[in-house]
Amino acid sequence: MRLAIVCYPTYGGSGVVASELAIHLAERGHDVHVVSYEQPFRLDRSLPNLTFHGVQGSDYPLFRYPHYTLNLSNKLIELVEDHGVEVIHSHYAIPHAVAAWQAREVLKDCSRTGTNRFPRKDGSCRAPVKLACTLHGTDITLVGRERAYYEMTRFAIKQQDLITAPSAWLAAETDRYFDTRPGEIRAIPNFVDLVRFSPDAAQPWRATLAPEGYRVITHVSNFRPVKRIEEVVGAFAALRRRMSAVLVLVGDGPELPKAEHLARELGLRDDLRLLGQQRPEPILQSSDLFLLPSRSESFGLSALEAMACGVPVLGYSSGGLPEVVEDGISGVLCPEGSDICLGTLAANLLDDQPRYLAMRAAARLRAEQFAPKPIVDRYERELLALIGEGERQATA
Repeated sequence: MRLAIVCYPTYGGSGVVASELAIHLAERGHDVHVVSYEQPFRLDRSLPNLTFHGVQGSDYPLFRYPHYTLNLSNKLIELVEDHGVEVIHSHYAIPHAVAAWQAREVLKDCSRTGTNRFPRKDGSCRAPVKLACTLHGTDITLVGRERAYYEMTRFAIKQQDLITAPSAWLAAETDRYFDTRPGEIRAIPNFVDLVRFSPDAAQPWRATLAPEGYRVITHVSNFRPVKRIEEVVGAFAALRRRMSAVLVLVGDGPELPKAEHLARELGLRDDLRLLGQQRPEPILQSSDLFLLPSRSESFGLSALEAMACGVPVLGYSSGGLPEVVEDGISGVLCPEGSDICLGTLAANLLDDQPRYLAMRAAARLRAEQFAPKPIVDRYERELLALIGEGERQATA
């Protein structure tokens, strides 16, 4: 299969999933082309059949804003014509699914000079490129519902040959707001590298994050408003009144300054560790608890990575998070809207050592249910079926 994967390169889950799926599919022998405006930070493996293509912005005085969607569409057209790409797999609907549809519409005109470099054997036009889109959350729950984007998001979703979502909750939300047919969206969960993300009691990062005897509470995200960083800090403040602890924040985004401001107001600035964008594995391995109080988390990939490191997750019982975290077993989920509740439950858990140790073990066991192979198998089957390869492989 010759596949283009389109994603954002940033710290959010959509770029992580897209990058790691690209690596796994390339390792299976598929020809994979990753497309974005800069190289995704998780696209960190060199394979001869895995190629990154950067999309360059336009710099023309007449354009007040860069036309990224048009540039992306042109890049996808080039990939189909120059590399015979058969499937364009968009991660996050806006603008990737729109750009993929635009590219396919242009490619339908195979009479264009210099095009159709991968024709059928009989010389006729090749079959139209297939479109797949994996929805990731805010493209449905937030951005896609904005008046300026709604109709185009709805239209682009309906043009896809395959639609997936990481949780049954997000699939249902898409049905509800964008008129997709129930059952049309395949719920394929995210996966985690269980070797890279694994418990390590001797992790040396621990000593650099906190003095001995302190608890390490962690949050990893792109610090968008949906992550509710004020509730992360509020929960930590409630916990901090009962025990010595530090709050470690990994990632970057527009809400990060708010965290520092709130911590300073609460007299907790010295307990805050701002680590920026870096690989989270050693930090998670050094952590005692992970806080994720988003109210519409579509899946919670960062939570899954924490659980793989044996770190219990505390968050709200909403969105797709309950499909990942088992309340009272591998983590704690509380009713929405109470940071004090979240912080109190965290402190209660850390004070109950037998329960806490049992939850650490259960978190790792739960994460093992999201191992890469069976989930990548599902993606591979669905994508191959678009070009008829699934049936041929099954009968070969």
